[in-house]
Amino acid sequence: MKKTILLTLCVTISIMNTVVAQKQKKEDQKAIKDMCGCYEVNFNFTETFNYVDDSTYVPSEVKHDKGLEWVELVEDSKDKIALQHLLIVGDPAHPHIVKHWRQDWEFENTDLYMYNGDNEWTYVSLPKNEVKGQWSQKVFQVDDSPRYEGSSSWVHVDGKSYWENTTTAPLPRREYTKRSDYNITLRRNRQEITETGWIHDQDNDKVLREAGKEDVVIAQEKGYNTYTKVDDSKCVSAQDYWKKTSAKWTLVRSKWDAVFARDKNLSLEDKVDNKQLYKYLFSEEEYQNEADISTVIESFVKK
Repeated sequence: MKKTILLTLCVTISIMNTVVAQKQKKEDQKAIKDMCGCYEVNFNFTETFNYVDDSTYVPSEVKHDKGLEWVELVEDSKDKIALQHLLIVGDPAHPHIVKHWRQDWEFENTDLYMYNGDNEWTYVSLPKNEVKGQWSQKVFQVDDSPRYEGSSSWVHVDGKSYWENTTTAPLPRREYTKRSDYNITLRRNRQEITETGWIHDQDNDKVLREAGKEDVVIAQEKGYNTYTKVDDSKCVSAQDYWKKTSAKWTLVRSKWDAVFARDKNLSLEDKVDNKQLYKYLFSEEEYQNEADISTVIESFVKK
């Protein structure tokens, strides 16, 4: 009798845990997909502290910028959601569309590429129990090459939904042509869904990493980017651009997926024939088929 009661109790607890986990996952999926749509974006960055014992040190300038951005849902499966950002710039009557960053979310994913400086990523395989209930966020460059990745749990409490993670990343575009005194950004990211859209909140360290030495924090910065939802009709130009070009970028993503599936450390060339990868792939005439796309991407992968 006692064994029967105990077995029944264990089954009941297991069912309750499964129901709770399924409810949590649905809330996570909704929060991620709530980042889709048309947004007025404000980008704000400022260097807060520096730790260089050098009177000639010049901190980065404060950056305030804004734009209109369409976030497209490009994949929505059981355990993966992919969002492509498209920036709308120029004359509103004749806008120019910039294929911007992409964020992929994968449920209980164990395979990550962690940035190690100087265009190198270290492959990491995490234990399954370490990522239980978590979502990894993988962020990619404009050419769909890797940028940064991390795994954490979405939190839904007091009417808030947010995801926080700390991970290493390359220098942001606003910095990498201007700064050479550090080679890693240690990013503390928080993405929070709000009533008006969402917020990307950052507290970052600017880190100098050299072989055989301890990491040195050169300076710190604050980033606060707000995405305010507006009517989708304001982003029609970006939606039209994606309809015309999505097939090509599907091929690009597929090629990169094949590279990542090798599950080994990755080192990329900055330029090939003095030209960066995005300049090849952004061509409207060339690199439109699978073979050409594969060849040019492989040319940037160091053997």
